[in-house]
Amino acid sequence: MKFLEENIRNDLKSNITYFNNVLNVNKNFDIVYRVVRFGGREACFYFVDGFLKDEMLQKMLQYFNSIQQEDMPQDAHEMSKLCLPYGEVDLLADWESILKNLLSGVTIMFIDGYSKCLAIDCRTYPMRSVSEPEKDKVLRGSKDGFVETLVFNTALIRRRIRTPELTMEIKSIGESSKTDIVICYMENRVNKEFLKDVIDRLASIKVDALTLNQESLVECLYQYKWYNPFPKFKFSERPDTAAAQILEGNIIILVDNSPSCIILPTSVFDIIEEADDYYFPPITGTYLRITRYVIAIITLLLTPTWLLFVNNPQWLPEWLEFTVIRDEVNVPVILQLLLLEFAIDGLKLAAVNTPNMLSTPLSVITALVLGEFSVKSGWFNSEAMLYMAFVAVANYTQQSYELGYALKFLRMILLVLTQFFGIYGFVGGIVLTIVLLATNKTISGSGYFYPLIPFNLKEFGRRMVRKRLRYEEK
Repeated sequence: MKFLEENIRNDLKSNITYFNNVLNVNKNFDIVYRVVRFGGREACFYFVDGFLKDEMLQKMLQYFNSIQQEDMPQDAHEMSKLCLPYGEVDLLADWESILKNLLSGVTIMFIDGYSKCLAIDCRTYPMRSVSEPEKDKVLRGSKDGFVETLVFNTALIRRRIRTPELTMEIKSIGESSKTDIVICYMENRVNKEFLKDVIDRLASIKVDALTLNQESLVECLYQYKWYNPFPKFKFSERPDTAAAQILEGNIIILVDNSPSCIILPTSVFDIIEEADDYYFPPITGTYLRITRYVIAIITLLLTPTWLLFVNNPQWLPEWLEFTVIRDEVNVPVILQLLLLEFAIDGLKLAAVNTPNMLSTPLSVITALVLGEFSVKSGWFNSEAMLYMAFVAVANYTQQSYELGYALKFLRMILLVLTQFFGIYGFVGGIVLTIVLLATNKTISGSGYFYPLIPFNLKEFGRRMVRKRLRYEEK
């Protein structure tokens, strides 16, 4: 927003009149201004109702009323040093900065005769308590998670990394929203060229508002190819994960009003890796990690492989003949699998929008209707239900929704190719998946499928095996 005037004036009445017109105070009930007199001068407070506690305003007014006229400073700078009993105070002179601070929750105070106003950061935001994330849970480890208030999230990271090398730069994005974001990194460990590239990209973003917070930011930050479904970013709601990534030299981006962080750069191995790998002994962590990799591959290939053998039962070895469908097939198997793929997503959406008090009875009804009755009605065969049920549950062995849907889209493509082109379509679908992984790049330009493509044995071993921490002798 552009203003007709740039800087404030020394005259309090002119400032109040101008600011009231800009803010539409007569229409906005939650923007409050209070004119007071102390130390022989008139002053005016502006604040947003709900961002300032009444007790805090009352204490400030009581203190200001005790100032005598002979003790009143002659300018805003001396006022901030001698007569303002609060820690976070700034001096502002241009209207745009004043407006941005006010609408962010900062209390603004104009004093007659002063060429600058006092910005008192005593704001408080409505927020929920710090608790364990619903999605990013661990079997062991800390149970705290990010919340929607930016300063609380930075404090959770700062609590874990107590070194001056930890840097947190704040930026503002969006012409209307002016959303605050924080870039967190280790000064002595981050790739400086990559950091500069990220900061330049953030500075070049020209949008009206980050309406969807993190998703809006990542879409503006990196314009990736729409046909490659693999995610470029990793999201985490855990401050311990964010701290670990920062210590490894990565960059963390926090967005105000969002209870998770963005981790940069990110490969497919980074996305599958989880905090539980490090909260258990090395052998257990390695087992959990390998299990997650194997199950991710199985969720991609299980139903297309089964469909291939159903269409070509002569290729089945004797010990797998029990997988052949014995009952009558009323609906083509490929159609059954595709219908179940959509039905599972429908159940997910229904679960999200179901009130808590109805979730238990509705889940029982759903299990009966889509389980036993759907098989008896002839729409689905029990084998198709079994394999799709495994795939649906196995998708949750890794916490990334984006990677889960990437595997889902490729699995559906594999099913269609296998149905129409047989073994050639099956192999072609696998080759397509590998090509998408191999040709994909992280936001830093490194290989998305590294260390497999290009192959690096040492790094691949580190990715697969969770090694024991070694302490340096002093």
